[in-house]
Amino acid sequence: MAKREGGTTRAGEVYGRLRGDILGGRLAPGQRLKFPELCERYGCSVGGAREALTRLVSEGFVTTQSHHGFMVVPLSHEDLADLTDARVEIESLVFRLSVRDGDMAWESRAVAAHHVLDRTPFFGPDDTDRPSDDWAAAHAAFHLALLEGCRNRRLLATARAMREEAELYRQWSVSFGQEPDRDIAGEHRALLDAAIARDGDLAAERLREHIAHTAGLLIRNATDAPVA
Repeated sequence: MAKREGGTTRAGEVYGRLRGDILGGRLAPGQRLKFPELCERYGCSVGGAREALTRLVSEGFVTTQSHHGFMVVPLSHEDLADLTDARVEIESLVFRLSVRDGDMAWESRAVAAHHVLDRTPFFGPDDTDRPSDDWAAAHAAFHLALLEGCRNRRLLATARAMREEAELYRQWSVSFGQEPDRDIAGEHRALLDAAIARDGDLAAERLREHIAHTAGLLIRNATDAPVA
């Protein structure tokens, strides 16, 4: 496939835009992804769209069904509950290992990522129902920065993949970030403080609570019915 400026392929560009539209809520859970519409939307060939979709299937953002083709993965209470159980165990373990093994450079990256998150507006100027794309990106970068001190690459890759799956639910919960009795910024600060203090047990416990609290809210708002 021909390269575009900057060394990225056309399929890579389509993948990035399509993934962003799913995470940004512009393509709904369960929505069918038809090739003619995708080609028009992203200005690409069927081959380019198929390559991007195949990559998104492997990441859990898109699924396939007999006679229906590709669709944005539907969200369900059962799937989110299973995902949460796995994240609580694996991500807290990875965070504990990260706190134990992370060097000064890791600590500096975590502090810098928190600085960006803390100063990024939660809502965009045109949408006060869901987190802005900028905040979502800063949020993901912060959490990944906390985990990246872990030297076990397999565990880290698994934790990253599950965080990305959970992002779909977070983006589609209109209640996320609007709980009057919850201090999300304070929770993030507490995670960073535990990491900097090199208290792995406290860091893991705070992350478990952070994941479970968010998941409890999202489970109450998840939809099980795909969009036709």
